[in-house]
Amino acid sequence: MGPDEENRSWPSWLKPLLRESFFVQCRIHADSHKSECNMYCLDCMSGAICPLCLAYHKDHRSIQIRRSSYHDVIRVKEIQKVLDVTGVQTYVINSARVVFLNQRPPPRPGKAVSNTCVVCNRSLLDSFRFFSLGCKIIGTSGNFARMRKGKMQVAGSSESEEYFSSNSGHKNHRGRDKQPRSFRLSTPQKKIKVSRN
Repeated sequence: MGPDEENRSWPSWLKPLLRESFFVQCRIHADSHKSECNMYCLDCMSGAICPLCLAYHKDHRSIQIRRSSYHDVIRVKEIQKVLDVTGVQTYVINSARVVFLNQRPPPRPGKAVSNTCVVCNRSLLDSFRFFSLGCKIIGTSGNFARMRKGKMQVAGSSESEEYFSSNSGHKNHRGRDKQPRSFRLSTPQKKIKVSRN
């Protein structure tokens, strides 16, 4: 599957939506108290719009973007009308089920979790594969699948092969011979006094 085929598998408005900056002031309605751009017209794809701009998009499909912890989310009820969100982790925020638009920074290392996003490694409930819509786009692309397959093949080589091939007579990045690694006991050995009689 080439890049053109992968792009055809998603609606044309999805990638521009994920790149858009929301919750900025509308340039047209800057003097109004409802000028925060938290809407997106799926038909025009002309950027984030405010609720007052919706009058210019009367017969168009539009969706509202919301915020959760400074990250953009969308209600599942709205987005599932126009996009399959199967496999994307849902969250309940202000009594509405939502999905995140984009991946978030990786979490701090913590407890071991059994299921993580295949793209950003955030912890997920067992029935989900992706943290956000953006993760789903990346994770279902042919390029990502090929990249992951390559990493898994490299990770499958044994550690002993890596140790011996990297330390036996090879030079490091400065051109010097690598010294074989030695192992040292972590606790000092007790000295035994031998008395001669």
